[in-house]
Amino acid sequence: MEPNVKAIIYNIGGRLWDYAFSRMTTGRGTPLIEQRIDQIQKVIDSLPPDSEGNREISPALMATEAPEPETPASTKSEDIATACVACALGHFSRSAGALNEAMRFKGEGMTSNEILDRIASVLEELNALERFDLTPEKLQRTPKWEREIAEEALLHSRQLRHRLEGIQSIEELEQAAAETAAFYKKMNREWYKGRFRNLGTEKAEAISQRVGAGEK
Repeated sequence: MEPNVKAIIYNIGGRLWDYAFSRMTTGRGTPLIEQRIDQIQKVIDSLPPDSEGNREISPALMATEAPEPETPASTKSEDIATACVACALGHFSRSAGALNEAMRFKGEGMTSNEILDRIASVLEELNALERFDLTPEKLQRTPKWEREIAEEALLHSRQLRHRLEGIQSIEELEQAAAETAAFYKKMNREWYKGRFRNLGTEKAEAISQRVGAGEK
């Protein structure tokens, strides 16, 4: 197939997914959004690879789908040493939840053990994200579209960690909670949309058709 024609087809597939994703994730409240994203993921998993062999995008996720032939330990570790954006999403989800929970005890002030314990748990999440999931070595091995999301997550993690390490007031805590929840939603949508755009033309079209049929 000519490169120009192939590029046009992939562009159409991307637009199909923008449309399908927006319809599937339109609703009120994060639980509904996450429920619909889970439905899309189930559709993805139910489809076979397309003629171009496109499957999941994240190498870390691909490694869990089926066992690979035995390879030397050093080679195998290099193959899967990519930044785990899905793991980062989990850290931000738990961080947002902990900060929101901390706000329930704002009446007790910043010296409340409930608030301090939750701040400590968020710092643990951010340290794990920075030291294990999004290290420079892993970022270098990550696909470009996913690396951009990972780098933004790493920057936000460092900013939040520094803020919490020097936090002094309930107002600062409230602002941190709101910004963390907003960033988690933004990152979650960007990552899923990126995966959908890189699924391959045939899979994108098939899933788009299923999404449309399910809403009629």
